[in-house]
Amino acid sequence: MSKTWFITGTSRGFGRAWTVAALERGDRVAATARDIDSLSDLVDRFGDAILPIALNVDDRAADIAAVQGAHRHFGRLDVVVNNAGFGHFGAIEELTEAEAREQMETNFFGALWITQAAIPLLREQGGGHIVQVSSIGGVTAFPLLGVYNASKWALEGFTEALAQEVAGFGIKTTLIEPSGFATDWAGASAAQSSPNPLYQPMRDQMAAWGDAPSPVADDSVQAVFQAVDAAEPPTRLLLASAGYDLVLAAHAQRIATWQAWEDAARSADPKLAAA
Repeated sequence: MSKTWFITGTSRGFGRAWTVAALERGDRVAATARDIDSLSDLVDRFGDAILPIALNVDDRAADIAAVQGAHRHFGRLDVVVNNAGFGHFGAIEELTEAEAREQMETNFFGALWITQAAIPLLREQGGGHIVQVSSIGGVTAFPLLGVYNASKWALEGFTEALAQEVAGFGIKTTLIEPSGFATDWAGASAAQSSPNPLYQPMRDQMAAWGDAPSPVADDSVQAVFQAVDAAEPPTRLLLASAGYDLVLAAHAQRIATWQAWEDAARSADPKLAAA
């Protein structure tokens, strides 16, 4: 059966790739973008199957109106995808208050407001699927991306709680955790703090990492469709081998550290009074 999607950030990257692929397989998409002129070619190609919505996800009232309007237009929403976001590059010391707040407004609060708007609609229709686009930076962290990591860790935290809260309503949740894809994430759409020269060696190292071959957004389509079409979708889906291997290694290191300090951890248990 065809699905009806609500996808934020569809002008480029994953949002664009998933929108096109969903429309090509006969689904319907409410596609949001700050500039809906970027979607005009898709309207010409797919007609009424796509509903373009101008949206800045930082605006809570606009988020609620967009979700409710899409639901009224199509009659239901099966998959709600919080994809809109950007990366901010800067050491923790370099961040300004405005930069930190802007990163959280888009990557965390934007997803929160869309999710809050979708929950009652999905509950009333008997179920649905909320897909949050996180990152391998939502389960591990990298230098010069601390505030981006914070925004994605926050997204993961509220989504883990959400999954438990809405499961009884038939609502599924999935965190998509991509590694480095050749999208515009680190290009024109990224933000940069004013650089402190003390951190230049780290910047050079990160630039070298960026020279490695990367998958493109279209390479993610098959895995994402597999997840949203599953009767029991995954709560987390890592995308691409590099990210898969890195995250598993990071978790193994954490487990090893916790186990090495098990005695210290257990020493904090309550002390029983002597008989």
